[in-house]
Parts: sequence; structure tokens; C-alpha cells
Amino acid sequence: MPLSINGVLCTLTVLILWQAEELVEACSCAPVHPQQAFCNADVVIRAKVVGEKEIDTGNDIYGNPITRMQYDIKQIKMYKGPDQDIEEVFTAPVSAVCGVTFDTSGKKEYLISGKVEAGGKMHVTLCDYITPWESMSPTQKKSLTQRYQMGCDCKIVRCPSLPCAISAPEECLWTDLMMEKQVYGRQANHYACVKRADGSCSWYRGNAPPKKEFLDIEDP
Repeated sequence: MPLSINGVLCTLTVLILWQAEELVEACSCAPVHPQQAFCNADVVIRAKVVGEKEIDTGNDIYGNPITRMQYDIKQIKMYKGPDQDIEEVFTAPVSAVCGVTFDTSGKKEYLISGKVEAGGKMHVTLCDYITPWESMSPTQKKSLTQRYQMGCDCKIVRCPSLPCAISAPEECLWTDLMMEKQVYGRQANHYACVKRADGSCSWYRGNAPPKKEFLDIEDP
């Protein structure tokens, strides 16, 4: 029996609403420079993940159980955070709601940034800066100990399209996506946005901590 026009419209409406619901539930994050991610985070650590389990955290308004993943970690070094070591990291159970999946073999080291919840628990999402330690550049690793923190009063502004420019002297323009067609290019891997003596901010690249009166972005 052929479908009526009303039946077809009803079917299309259900499909559109279902697709809209899927889009709403998808995780979406704007790219963030590693320095900005460091400054935004409550905790930044280097760690191995050694175990996982799904835990119940209560029920939603419909009575359905709410779960999240608990990853047991072995902290190697803390770059930013509380006085005590972090032993567990919590995240949503699926990537659709920004949950993070880790290798739990204990063989892989990560740089993990995230927020501190009530009770001191560390929570992470796909929007936080989380990356294998071995994939980081030497400059990024060194910047974790001092340079990124020095630049937290600066603001890194992503260039969405050309032409683009900064709107204030304390800003650094992040152009990796436009100039190199990749999110994490030279500026993300090899530069930090650091405040200068006159209060303005500028990209800096160097092996030694920058002098107060440094003027340019390149190595001496």
C-alpha cells in the first residue's frame, strides 16, 4: 500500500529530528594552542594509564543510570595542579559526549590537562589538551616547566580566515591552520606567546628562557 503524503512527511520529520539529536549529542571543540590549553587547565601532568573501570554516578531525571570512566594513572610529573599526586582521571564513557579513551597497558606516556572537580577529582574531555608524550616537540616539553606559565597573561587568538590581525597588544596571532593547513604547525610545536617588558606579547622561540627585553621570535 503506497504511503500517504502525510505519512511521508511524518517519516521525514522523524528522520530530521533524529539527525538533529545526533548532532546535538556530538562533541565539538575549537582548536586550542598548547599554551592556551596549559593556561586554561587546573591540572597538567605527565602520566601512564594503568587501568580503567566504568563507575555509576547516579541517575538522570528519567531514572536512567549515569556512568563515567575512571582511569587509574601513574603520575610521572606534575606541571600544574594541587600538592598531591593525581591517581585517577575521570571522563565521559563515550566520545560523543567528549569522553577520552586511553591506552591502559601502562606502556604509553601522556601529557594530560584537565579540570579539578569538587572533591579534588580530575576530569578530562576531548576538548582538553591530551597527547602522547612522544609526539610532543622538545620545545613543547621544555615550555611546560616555565615558558607557558609566563605567557598566561597573554591571549592566543586563532586566525579563522585571511586576512586576520590582533586587536590588542597582549595578543598573539595563531596562523597554523591558515598558513600550513594543519591545526598544530610551527607555532603550536615550536613557539610560546610571552609577555615583553613593555606589556605587549609576542611569539618566542628559543632554547633558553627569554630575556625581559627580548624583541623577536627566533633563536639568537
